[in-house]
Amino acid sequence: MQDILYRVRDVNHMPSEIRKSLLDFRVDGQVLGKLRPMIANKLCSRTMEESGKSVAVFVKENDDETGKEYVTFAAHVGNTFDARSEAVAQVTEGLRDEGFVTGWRDELYPVGTSFYDPPVFVMERAAVPLLGAIEYGVHINGLVQQDDGTTKMWIARRSKDKSKFPGMLDHIVAGGQPEGISLMDNVVKECLEEAGIPEDLTRAGIRSAGAISYENYSHCGKETVSRAVLFNFDLYLPSDFVPKPVDGEVEEFFLWTIDEVIQSMAKNYHDPIKPNCYSVIIDFLLRHGYISPDTPGYLDVLRELRSGDCH
Repeated sequence: MQDILYRVRDVNHMPSEIRKSLLDFRVDGQVLGKLRPMIANKLCSRTMEESGKSVAVFVKENDDETGKEYVTFAAHVGNTFDARSEAVAQVTEGLRDEGFVTGWRDELYPVGTSFYDPPVFVMERAAVPLLGAIEYGVHINGLVQQDDGTTKMWIARRSKDKSKFPGMLDHIVAGGQPEGISLMDNVVKECLEEAGIPEDLTRAGIRSAGAISYENYSHCGKETVSRAVLFNFDLYLPSDFVPKPVDGEVEEFFLWTIDEVIQSMAKNYHDPIKPNCYSVIIDFLLRHGYISPDTPGYLDVLRELRSGDCH
């Protein structure tokens, strides 16, 4: 259980002193993100072109009640979806060009007050941690029921060309939740694009399985905050179906027994799974009874799998 807790906490890393230092990112009085002072200063120093002049996109203001600083849009940015999205794009593209934002995806992520409300603006996926906005995604456990009643799980190996976690093990399919598409349609799309799973097999075998949430502080010279909600799905595939790499994001797929999956939780495991995937897999192990609730630490794991903001 200590190894399992280690894997959960590896992606839930927010020291109390860091949490206290975070500035809110607010729009129209609503908190949409959390960011470190260094990132706040960098964003507030960036400009956009307006009527032939360079003007700030982000500014710091003080909360009248607490006196604490927060970051928001400059008034001249405007209050429309398009205006805000364009202003953020100018800032993030500039940070990309100077090498501060890496792993550019050309994928627009919605930023809003909750998953179910219309987004306030959209921004490049790779830049979302700058604002510490909540990122939503879908993660699929690819499963095969064996003739003897046991279950195996499909594991993918990420391409060595991936900007994040190259060559590490991964779920059969996982992806961010872009703006303008439903969760299930995104699952179908990602299954086809990443693993060559036909739509009929996906829709026949997919089961919604809740969600996990986490928040993580990463220094790496940038001091960004990642806050995520991952919607989990169990996908039962026929035993004679073999997924295949399609879009170049995966090098290979292979089947593991559940015992092999559990063994990979070890802190010193030689070929680990991508960190946030462990949390989704651990949630699967809890839901299907592979970890007994009598085991000391069970409730800690259950609680910490949803320790991030979830709205």
